[in-house]
Amino acid sequence: MTKRYAVILAAGQGTRMKSKLYKVLHPVVGRPMVKHVMDQLNAIQLDKTVTIVGFGAEKVIDTLGNVCEFAVQEEQLGTGHAVLQAADILKDLDGTTIVVCGDTPLITEETYRALFEQHEKEGASATILTASTPNPAGYGRVIRNKDNEVERVVEHKDANAEELLVEEINTGTYCFDNQALFSALQEVSNDNAQGEYYLPDVIEILRGQEKKVSAFLTPNFDETLGVNDRVALAQAEKTMKQRINERHMRNGVAIIDPDNTYIHPDVVIESDVTIHPGTIIKGETTIKTDAEIGPNSEISNCYIGEGTVVKQSVANDSKIGNRVKIGPFAHIRPDSTIGDDAKLGNFTEIKKTSLGNGSKISHLSYIGDANVGDNVNIGCGTITVNYDGKNKFLTTIEDDAFIGCNSNLIAPVTIGKGSYVAAGSTITNNVPDDALSIARAKQTNKEGYATKFKNRKKD
Repeated sequence: MTKRYAVILAAGQGTRMKSKLYKVLHPVVGRPMVKHVMDQLNAIQLDKTVTIVGFGAEKVIDTLGNVCEFAVQEEQLGTGHAVLQAADILKDLDGTTIVVCGDTPLITEETYRALFEQHEKEGASATILTASTPNPAGYGRVIRNKDNEVERVVEHKDANAEELLVEEINTGTYCFDNQALFSALQEVSNDNAQGEYYLPDVIEILRGQEKKVSAFLTPNFDETLGVNDRVALAQAEKTMKQRINERHMRNGVAIIDPDNTYIHPDVVIESDVTIHPGTIIKGETTIKTDAEIGPNSEISNCYIGEGTVVKQSVANDSKIGNRVKIGPFAHIRPDSTIGDDAKLGNFTEIKKTSLGNGSKISHLSYIGDANVGDNVNIGCGTITVNYDGKNKFLTTIEDDAFIGCNSNLIAPVTIGKGSYVAAGSTITNNVPDDALSIARAKQTNKEGYATKFKNRKKD
């Protein structure tokens, strides 16, 4: 089987993005553009991949990690010059090399695979991934001869009036015979409007050597979008979002309003889950069957169990059990674990807390750095006072305890199994099992005081 390689062009700064962030690192549905490209190529299981970096090299390398090799383009002298930087790694190898741009996040594994297969089937020295559009402005035009063979590619700035009318465009993605590619690159000139070494000039060089040049015309023009500015970035986001949502819906997920639902690529959702409008689901989140999420909820890196309902709430980096009721307006902060059949009601916040099966925090409470047992009821306005200005401390509330409204639990403290804390208490010492703890000032009524106070104000 023919060896397959890839060169990813990721050296440009992307000045039209008008951003401190290097172009290929701008996210599309939560993932850097260049990472989308790498993920789709990796699905083909290539023998070697080289990413050409320049501006922001360290950040691009950090983003991609050890899934490829890297070559540095010190000066930005064009796409042909960029590919040439991979010569030390690839030039002596036999096989097929695909060259792709790091700012084309929408091209799928299936399209890359079809391009490889056509190139190798036809025995071509080069195959261009092309697309057709009635508005080709800005794209290089694919010029064919009278026999409909690819003759050359002309950049938009160098095209004449007749060539500008051509609707078949070069997407910037190619397959090459590897040896032919690096041999032809030695002949590429920078005699053009930009003074750069264009990779498409390799096509004309190979034609001049009477080598076969093919083209694979993809029917999916939207896939080939190159992201050069914020407008194109938004277009890529919209297309990728639609693609992801359609995949989930075809797998049995009910997305009520796909246009207003945002799901990142790594999210796993089982069938019979319902997603309401305004919901954002990010990171490595898993949602089990019969769950209901939204409206207007944000979930990031969470496990959500079967039949759980999350309404108008935020959850991050936590595990949520089965048949849990969350919200509206609850906040689950990182490192929390919520057991089955639990409840977090409106305006409750938990952080780094384990909440046991059947336990309830119904409203207006903060529970942080706590271990809460099973079947615990935490009343409105309860706070675990976990921070002394320097250190965090643990609160333990054991099974079947009942915490009255407006209680302050000053950590470190343990509330024993089956015990009661009276409403309005400030607890500073451990509470034994099955005890009633009352920690509040004795009430004093001063009769007639209010009347005297009001009369004094009138004087």
